[in-house]
Amino acid sequence: MNNSDKIKSILKTIPTDPGVYRYYDEKGEIIYVGKAKNLKRRVSSYFNKQQSGKVKVLVSRIADIKFIVVDNEMEALLLENNMIKQYKPRYNIMLKDDKTYPWICVKNERFPRVYLTRKKVNDGSIYFGPYPSVMTARTLLEMLRQLYPIRNCKLILKEENINNGHYRPCLEYHIGNCKAPCDGSISEDDYREMIQNIKRVIKGNIHEVLKDMKAQMMDHASRLEFEQAQVIKDKYDILENYHAKSVVCSNSLFDMEVFSYEDAGNSFYVNYMKIVEGAIIQSHSFELKRKLDESVEELLSMAIVEIRQMMESHNIKEIIVPTELDIKLEGVKFTIPQRGEKLDILELSQRNAKQYRLDTEKLRTLVDPERHTKRILNQMKDDLNLPVLPEVIECFDNSNFQGDYAVAAMTQFVNAKPNKSGYRHFNIKTVEGPNDFASMEEIIYRRYKRLIDEEQRLPDLIVVDGGKGQLSSAVKILQQLGLFGKISIIGIAEKLEEIYFPGDSIPLYIDKRSETLKVIQHIRDEAHRFGITHHRKKFEKGFIHSELNDIKGIGKQTAEKLMLELKSVKNIKEASLETLEKIVGKAKAKIVKEYFDKPSAE
Repeated sequence: MNNSDKIKSILKTIPTDPGVYRYYDEKGEIIYVGKAKNLKRRVSSYFNKQQSGKVKVLVSRIADIKFIVVDNEMEALLLENNMIKQYKPRYNIMLKDDKTYPWICVKNERFPRVYLTRKKVNDGSIYFGPYPSVMTARTLLEMLRQLYPIRNCKLILKEENINNGHYRPCLEYHIGNCKAPCDGSISEDDYREMIQNIKRVIKGNIHEVLKDMKAQMMDHASRLEFEQAQVIKDKYDILENYHAKSVVCSNSLFDMEVFSYEDAGNSFYVNYMKIVEGAIIQSHSFELKRKLDESVEELLSMAIVEIRQMMESHNIKEIIVPTELDIKLEGVKFTIPQRGEKLDILELSQRNAKQYRLDTEKLRTLVDPERHTKRILNQMKDDLNLPVLPEVIECFDNSNFQGDYAVAAMTQFVNAKPNKSGYRHFNIKTVEGPNDFASMEEIIYRRYKRLIDEEQRLPDLIVVDGGKGQLSSAVKILQQLGLFGKISIIGIAEKLEEIYFPGDSIPLYIDKRSETLKVIQHIRDEAHRFGITHHRKKFEKGFIHSELNDIKGIGKQTAEKLMLELKSVKNIKEASLETLEKIVGKAKAKIVKEYFDKPSAE
């Protein structure tokens, strides 16, 4: 049994339950893991004829399919996520490893230390984070040490050693940065209270801490202990200033997470915000690379599951998102805000995602100015299954006015950018009447016969504005010139933006957000604009010299209306007065009719 027969037999046995499926290659390695509400429908969809180039490559390498049935979508989502982490399949998207991010650790020990680390150890310590920015975590730690003079030494502070006077306070104690638990200067209960307040601040529960500080300050003031009150007030101001800078909404809102995105075709940028008590306590932006033309919903869903696991945000019960998602998380409510503060927060997140995209692309351009162009060209090569990078693209469009004033235009893009010195106009010479197919044959022949004769560089890709008919006409001429197979050629139908290939009746539908489609649309639109400009000039030139311009009292606009409606001077002559009145009004119609009714006008 060959692979094709094996896959067909497997497809017949796949159930319609929710679950996770795995694709294996001939070596028995997992190359893709996916989830589905309906396993049979989802897996079968990969083997349809209408697939993108990337999916076709994946399908061609599938030698075996295995699946796991689960009870619900949530279990499928979590299982998929864990399997991707475990097996790291080639065609799955992987987020950045969370081990590279720093954590704030509250050490599980007597008189705990609070410090920054990149390693999580299961020793009972409490970890907060991860923080996408080391600077953010360090700034928070520095503020906490200003507020709470906890120790940073690594001494093992056993009770018997402290009681026996085994340790002596260090410089940190004398300059006020530590309360010296090593010699019993602070009790374990008082030290534990500082640690509890530190945990609250890190979690974002700052109002409780500020309330306690204010009570202490007023207590000292009431007992005329103004120096102690001032010390607490300074700390109060530090914490309040820190909180004020991160507040984005009223405290009446519940704690929440916000996810937004910026779609850039092959790249997908996500911004994450964690809000507690109306303040942003964590924010993270990152980039995902599409591998199999994944939808916005698929990418955002995957990002939400991964980030929530990484941030350990199990206590957050509301997630703000910009679009409806086909995922369910137990105890979590998804909200798409339409107005109010929640919408303001979502828009803030979206601005952060957009800015991250701009910064990332700018940095790449600075590092490698040609990288952006190379990326687009490689994307086009993959999407259109081209043998070479489409460094030079030429696009053709023709137009006529009821067969008259037939013209054509060719636009040229070099490295995905317009090369206006390479634009060309064509006046149709051999075609009579409205025959777009014959016109396309003429301009394709003239263009590439000349390039061959002059031994000039041929394009890597030809784009024909039109469907199968226009494309077939162009292919016919390329075959005559011996260029078919040497130059790639496609047609684009305007209505549905379908891409046609020679010999294939089924068009390709490229994602509307794809950079490939945007480049093709751009060169097509340029051909439209360039051709229409030339056509209008030729039409006006021929029209200006028509007999209509000899009629006194008839201007250019009136003559144009008549020509557009009646198509020729002969038809205008033969038209009734009533017909002319409908087009240009009674007064103008009378002038035209009287002019052509004169014997001299015959």
